[in-house]
Amino acid sequence: MKEINRPLALLFLLISLGCSKDEAPVVVPIDRSANLLATGDSATDFLTNTEFDALRVQIAYVQGFRPREATLDDIREFLLARTYKTDISYEFLPLPATGEESLSLTEIANLENENRTLYNEGSALGLYIFFADAPADADMEEGENIVTLGAVYRNTSMVVHATTIREVASLSNLLEVADVETATIGHELGHLFGLVDLGTPEVNPHEDPEAPNHCNEADCLMQAKLEFGGGMAKMLENRTAKGLAAVPSLGPECILDLVNAGGRPIN
Repeated sequence: MKEINRPLALLFLLISLGCSKDEAPVVVPIDRSANLLATGDSATDFLTNTEFDALRVQIAYVQGFRPREATLDDIREFLLARTYKTDISYEFLPLPATGEESLSLTEIANLENENRTLYNEGSALGLYIFFADAPADADMEEGENIVTLGAVYRNTSMVVHATTIREVASLSNLLEVADVETATIGHELGHLFGLVDLGTPEVNPHEDPEAPNHCNEADCLMQAKLEFGGGMAKMLENRTAKGLAAVPSLGPECILDLVNAGGRPIN
């Protein structure tokens, strides 16, 4: 999982205060520095209500790639189950096509700088999820069939490669687009929560030695295979064939880590 740390920056919002037309508008700076940190740095803010008791999620999407309603419902349930946030809302931001054949994390971060309008404000934590219309530039579709479904690159920023997700879902009669979207976003949220050993300490060792910041527990949402197309499709298909829910849950060790860091325990 790559991370991009950006220098502190200010986004300026021009606000007219109804003064005479000869007066210049007042420039009110919006400090977005708290949303430009490293992945995992806001784990406690997501899990607890100590600093933020509300979560505002900005869903930025290229036209035609808005997430399924079932996905949004499932992600809300995931957040309610693992965090103490109960005030959770979505804000939608339709965007024009990127015009790119592929996107690097640097390009994705630059697009966020241009388009994101929702940041931490007062007691509300801001989360930005971009549903992109182009695959990751590191995809190796030929030969190894490894494609990236999503990634986190800052403490409150995530990209979902919507075109790739739809291609993966179309290859199976057992999977729905919402299944792959939900698994991808849930996996990436786990990283924003600091899993595995990405800001949230392990209670017991369970990091995969062959895949840093991923879990070695069988059938856990934080297994490395859920970040990539072929591995996720196989895992979700196997679960569906057994009559299980397509999307796996977090394993016991990952949940223990989150509870130890202030997250909600299993009821």
